[in-house]
Amino acid sequence: MAIVQSTNQISPAMERVYHQSNLLGEWKGSWTANNQAVSFKVVNIRGAQATVEYTHHGRTERGIGKVNGSTIDFGPVTLGTKNGKNAVLLFSAGGGKATAMLEKQAPPANESNLTGSWAGYSADNGKSASFRVLAVKGNEAQVSVTTDGITRQGIGIVYKNVIMFGQSQISTNDGKSGTVIYQVGNKSFMVPVNKLPAVSTSSSVDRSA
Repeated sequence: MAIVQSTNQISPAMERVYHQSNLLGEWKGSWTANNQAVSFKVVNIRGAQATVEYTHHGRTERGIGKVNGSTIDFGPVTLGTKNGKNAVLLFSAGGGKATAMLEKQAPPANESNLTGSWAGYSADNGKSASFRVLAVKGNEAQVSVTTDGITRQGIGIVYKNVIMFGQSQISTNDGKSGTVIYQVGNKSFMVPVNKLPAVSTSSSVDRSA
């Protein structure tokens, strides 16, 4: 039996230009012409392909869509969003056209296994990486990422088992082991990581900027 991984593989370069992670998630709304319900779910993005679920007229179609910059094409429909909160779904087939306005639904509360400190080393490329997830709230996470000796802090984007931050991302399926992918120039590096044991809450807080 084939196992489909839900890990997203969004190119840091594409993320920087098109913010493709904004497409991830479940979108619901209605067609403007007849007010019938419609939904479009982007399960994951892997390069130029996206695993999607398109529900209309009471039936659901599942398959692979084509990622084109900031849009996804799936059969006769195209989904596009600029802000990651609202989206437009366009239908065009056989001379007929329709438009639907969609809103992103709140992600499921299953991101807690990302919280914590992750670190690892790749013998294949000699790279090490650490990824600290300080807090997760909705689709945002406060993170601190160290790659090639440089530490960056800020707000990452969360979807299910993936956090994307700048030119790096971390993913995990079991909350114990995962993968960090980061880009330097035109090269991408993959580093396997493991979650480190939680530190005591009585530890002193690092207040360094």
